[in-house]
Amino acid sequence: MLRLLLDEHISRKVANQVKKGIPGVEVLSIHDWENGRFLATSDGEILRVAARQNLTLVTYDQNTILTQMAEIVSDGCDHGGIVVIDGKTIRQSDIGGLVKALCWLCEAESRADWKNRTVYLQAKGRA
Repeated sequence: MLRLLLDEHISRKVANQVKKGIPGVEVLSIHDWENGRFLATSDGEILRVAARQNLTLVTYDQNTILTQMAEIVSDGCDHGGIVVIDGKTIRQSDIGGLVKALCWLCEAESRADWKNRTVYLQAKGRA
């Protein structure tokens, strides 16, 4: 089951609106997850803890997240999945566009196995 964790660069509003659009889906903002304990924490640590909780990380941070993911996998560990968003495809300020794309992803891929999966999210819900 797809459970999303939005990184610190994504507004809390996105989590709230996706939950309204897709009732029953679990979408957490890192600002609220674990009482904000992982704000300003390394991506690698976030990926490791998220994996233990079966959470898929949603992020705009393509540079460091992919490097951290590669290190985790090379250490023989798993991650709970990563949804990467390119700021040129869906701007961070485009809350409506991001909500629409994430709602599409939840509807289309909620039952998929997200362990060690990386997806690039496209505007209008194309993955």
